[in-house]
Amino acid sequence: MHTLLRLTSANLKSFTRDRAAMFWTLAFPLVFILLFGAIFSGGTSRFTVAWVDGDGSPSSTALLSNPALANVLTLKTYQTADDAIAAMKQGDVRAVLVIPKGFGSAIASAGAVGGAALPLTVYTDPSNQQVSGTITGIVASLVGGFNQAASGRPPILALQTQTVQSEAITAVAYLVPSILAMALMQLGLFSAIPIVEQRESLILKRIAATPIKRRTFIAANVITRLLVGLIQAVVILAVAQVVFGITLLGNPFVFAGIVVLGALAFIALGYVVASFAPTEDSASQMVSILQFPLMFLSGIFFALESLPQVLRTVAAFMPLTYLGDALRQVMVGGTPFVPLGVGVGILAAWLVGCFLISARFFRWQ
Repeated sequence: MHTLLRLTSANLKSFTRDRAAMFWTLAFPLVFILLFGAIFSGGTSRFTVAWVDGDGSPSSTALLSNPALANVLTLKTYQTADDAIAAMKQGDVRAVLVIPKGFGSAIASAGAVGGAALPLTVYTDPSNQQVSGTITGIVASLVGGFNQAASGRPPILALQTQTVQSEAITAVAYLVPSILAMALMQLGLFSAIPIVEQRESLILKRIAATPIKRRTFIAANVITRLLVGLIQAVVILAVAQVVFGITLLGNPFVFAGIVVLGALAFIALGYVVASFAPTEDSASQMVSILQFPLMFLSGIFFALESLPQVLRTVAAFMPLTYLGDALRQVMVGGTPFVPLGVGVGILAAWLVGCFLISARFFRWQ
């Protein structure tokens, strides 16, 4: 029994001295609890939707304040459907709701016998299935309420959904940009770990003493990671096309440029981690702590509107938010979170900022 207790005590001491094991066993599940708890408790899920009133009647005007819409949607008024759709393509609104001409008369007659149901049209962006499904469900509930009020008579309204896409694209196509963005993020962040390992084992110190220039050594590492990132993009696109029939809709050169910029930005962020991580274990933990908020708060898997306002503000500063958004715009023509040029500019700012920080604080020994 004495031997058993001593061995158990020795194992516990060994476990507590291994900081990486402690993190993955105890702290890491807590990170998940806090992260997902923040995501799913407190989000208002309030979407901004364009409002086009083609009727101009008191009934259609009153619909603006209908609790079924006003309590869950922020409605912005536009004169024509074309103007509203253009605003949607610029990322100003997440959907377009068009009130048909004759809406007021249909409500007044409450679906008189022989009257045809009026189409209440909703334009959505299928590149975000979560947002599109939520908004369509809200409007469908509204239509159902009006039709239920005319019980025993023909339906007053008929929900008509359209998308801003002219191409027939399957739902899985919209997951591909998110997967690619995540892969580029991980590629860059995990570049920190071998660099710190080489510093711990004094390899960097020995290289610094050779005729090889330090910038040449760093450039070789960056180019290697960049080439891997390009290969990742090609492989993901190839698999998507062969297995699911998905093709790149945008300009391939713009797409390649965004992949390169995104990969470089996250490689630079990885070097920032390597600059401050004293050991390989700490670098691994820092990367883990960074990557999960980046994945789950950047809008690549969850709609930003589903997050509490504080986390939406955090997401607005995350580089993965803009990389995923830019890839989605170019690959599948998705409506933007920000215009493409703005997103590219923010990624470039992250690249420059991380480069300057790592250049200032990176240590070779």
